[in-house]
Amino acid sequence: MPGRDRPGDGGRPAGREARVSRPWQLRHKLVFGLALVVACVGLLLGGAVFGLTSLYDSARSNDRKLHEMRAVGVLRDGIMRINTPAPPGPTDTSEVQADRDHVVGQLRGAKELFHGYVATHDDIQDAHLDPDGGEFEAGQIVQMRATLAELEEAVAAAAVATPDADRRKRLMQDEVALAAHAKLFRQASDLYAHLFDDVRDSYERSKADQRRALVITGTATTLALVLVLTLLYYFRVWVFRPIKELQAGVHRVHGGNFDQPIRLSSKDELEELANEFNAMTARLRDIYKSLAQQVNERTRQLVRSERMVSVGFLAAGVAHEINNPLASIAFCSEALERRLQDLLARHPADAETIAKYLKMIQQEAFRCKQITQKLLDFSRSGGRREPVDLTGLIGDVLEVAQHLPNAKGKTVEFTADGPLTAIVSGPDVKSVVLNLVVNALDSMGEGGKLKARLIHHDTHAEMTFTDTGCGMTPDVLDNIFEPFFTRSRTGNGTGLGLSISHQIVDQHGGSIVATSEGAGKGSTFTVKLPLSPAPPPKAEAPTAKPRPAMAAA
Repeated sequence: MPGRDRPGDGGRPAGREARVSRPWQLRHKLVFGLALVVACVGLLLGGAVFGLTSLYDSARSNDRKLHEMRAVGVLRDGIMRINTPAPPGPTDTSEVQADRDHVVGQLRGAKELFHGYVATHDDIQDAHLDPDGGEFEAGQIVQMRATLAELEEAVAAAAVATPDADRRKRLMQDEVALAAHAKLFRQASDLYAHLFDDVRDSYERSKADQRRALVITGTATTLALVLVLTLLYYFRVWVFRPIKELQAGVHRVHGGNFDQPIRLSSKDELEELANEFNAMTARLRDIYKSLAQQVNERTRQLVRSERMVSVGFLAAGVAHEINNPLASIAFCSEALERRLQDLLARHPADAETIAKYLKMIQQEAFRCKQITQKLLDFSRSGGRREPVDLTGLIGDVLEVAQHLPNAKGKTVEFTADGPLTAIVSGPDVKSVVLNLVVNALDSMGEGGKLKARLIHHDTHAEMTFTDTGCGMTPDVLDNIFEPFFTRSRTGNGTGLGLSISHQIVDQHGGSIVATSEGAGKGSTFTVKLPLSPAPPPKAEAPTAKPRPAMAAA
């Protein structure tokens, strides 16, 4: 895309140059904003997941530890029941036998409870829910297993060694068994205390993890709020405000305001879009102005054409009626002049005055006749067209013009690319050239210079006549081809010469343009004539209005 200057913005480059100088594109800004949002969400999600995971792990660990503590508590109660008195047994069972059965049964139950605790401990270790890895519990299990074996041996030995005569001595009153039992109970109590400490430590860790999760979540929330507010501000600067400016610019253009460009400095695609829109608006403004000028010009040509048609009809209907009275006036004045010669000879005092007036009547009558003749010429169509050497035609006209009274003291130059033949009406084109040359000579004072030039183009010939005369103002240029409009320095012009010339050139399918830099700066008339006749227009529908023969091009 070629670079363009944005109108009304100091010539800021657009297109490729703007893209090279742009530090950050809009899509990069949006991706950056999206990355920040994802980071905020990730931070919040990470804090929440960390807190929930810690809480869940602590809850599971505490639940398993509490279950393990219950198992140890039940085991400790079972160990304690080994040394309790036996309940009353059947009447046929001796007290010693009942005590032995009670101790053996409670010892067997304690072993089962111990094995149940070991299974619970193994499950916790397999789930990796023990905070300290279960090293202490494993050591206590080994010691308690040895102590249980020691207690079983002590009970068995005590049962064999108790004399039958001592019917009142209990089995657990044996010192070895009693020491093993106390040792086992102490080991179970130590294990229970350690598990209690583990649960307390796990709870403290859970509280610490909860506080850490709250800190992380709070920090992430604060950062997220700051980032969201920052993103809202920058999105307002990067996206919302430029889009609002673009929308306002579109509304201005829709309302017909092409002079106020969109001003953006976002250094991204939106600024490039604004630059392109400004360039498009500038082109639309130029096209609109060009169309307005063309419409005005076509309107003036249409009005001029209508006036010329009206003048043509007027000339055709009135010129003949005026010529007859003018001819009668001239004839009568000549007759009076001849008849009054003898009478004026007897009255010499009045002879000069009467002759002067009669001469004036004749001159003005012939002058009016010339004007009506021009009106008749103005109303007639062009003559027969044939190949004509334009170079020779212009040369002949200039040669004749050099002998005119208004050509004294003035220089006329003519240059041509060479012989140039065009199919035109020779007399009509000669009258156009003569009219332009005479007008140029009339507009110049002594020492003036007229330059005539003939240029050959592919399809048309171009004749230019440049003088150093009085020049023309813009209002004169707008009306120079109007019928009866004249600004002749001599005061003798009728204002029909350029109108007739315009009509002749238009009938040939060409154009005639007058230009001037201002009063006193000379004028230039450019006439373009096609080298070959233009093809006749295609037949239109019967309802279409035919184009007038003298309409402006």
